[in-house]
Amino acid sequence: MENVIIATVLSFVITYFSVPILIRVADLKHLYDEPDERKAHKHRIPALGGVGFFSGFLISIAVCIPTQSASPLQYFMAAYFIIFMVGLKDDLVGLSPLKKVIGQMAASFAIIYLGNLQIHNASGLFGIYDMSPHLSSLLTYFTVLVIINAFNLIDGVDGQAGSIGMLVSAILGAYFLHVGETVYAVMGFSLAAGLAGFLIYNISPAKIFMGDTGSLLIGAVNAILIIKFIEVGGNPASKMPVGSVPAVAFGILIVPLFDTLRVFSIRMMRGRSPFSADRNHIHHYLLALDLNHRQTTMTTVLANAGFIVMVFALQGMGTTSLLIFELGLATGLTYTLYLLKKKRAEKLVRVAAEAAAAATAEVAHVSSKAKILRVSTDGVLENK
Repeated sequence: MENVIIATVLSFVITYFSVPILIRVADLKHLYDEPDERKAHKHRIPALGGVGFFSGFLISIAVCIPTQSASPLQYFMAAYFIIFMVGLKDDLVGLSPLKKVIGQMAASFAIIYLGNLQIHNASGLFGIYDMSPHLSSLLTYFTVLVIINAFNLIDGVDGQAGSIGMLVSAILGAYFLHVGETVYAVMGFSLAAGLAGFLIYNISPAKIFMGDTGSLLIGAVNAILIIKFIEVGGNPASKMPVGSVPAVAFGILIVPLFDTLRVFSIRMMRGRSPFSADRNHIHHYLLALDLNHRQTTMTTVLANAGFIVMVFALQGMGTTSLLIFELGLATGLTYTLYLLKKKRAEKLVRVAAEAAAAATAEVAHVSSKAKILRVSTDGVLENK
């Protein structure tokens, strides 16, 4: 318990005091996230915030996680450094999607094979229980890569990725603290505390962004935590077993996972790269409904928290049934947002068309009056 408390305080303090320094460095070196037509911000914002909470997170876990001979921490830290370097290079000079995926695959290798962290049991999902080593590796790779990219893709409005990342890591950290998994409890609370320190500067109006350095790190840490949660929660002999654990895990990460899988599917169905940019994310729908950044972030965080409560309450449904229920509910809510956005867009077009028609009528009316006045004036002059 003492390790968790010290790690939490240390991570928060280091992040809180390092972020203003990073803002100053970004200003001096002109390291900004430039606005464009698909981004929500309108001004240049420093984008090195991820370096701040990466420092707080890394120092706190290095100091506070107890040394164990069989601990996978060294491999996890190697994965974090790989993700950090990939994100930092992308923030500073840009990086192609292929090179980012290669870096993420290298980090995944360190987590899965060197750290020996895999999903071995599907807990009855579509009738599958114990999986073959090849299927287990494939599913774990897919899970890690999707979660890493999910937090990167929802980082579109001030505070959203950080707030959801803080919520998820704190929930998982609390679970691991309860079941006695100190290594993972320290990681969860260290990340949550670092994000809390960062969000002080990132909540709208943001003074700094986390950049890919930060969003990829949030994804990597939560990927490790969620896979360990599936492993521990799915064990009936654990201190706190969880029913339908893969579906519960999906519900814990519902906003980033569902939004990412939905957007990737839409892009591929349209013949585009899944990594191509567009404005089809849930936060774009909320912004289109005239919500500001704070309201959008609050809405998505509350939705994610609601799903977490729901999946824990309904864990007895069975893995397949619960997952289908989650997907159906998430699809229905997202489609409702889409219809509201479409209706508002049509209303704006109609209002603009009416305004244009009114302006045209006004111009025609003024022109008509001017013509009558000119004819009248000409007639007076002729009479004279």
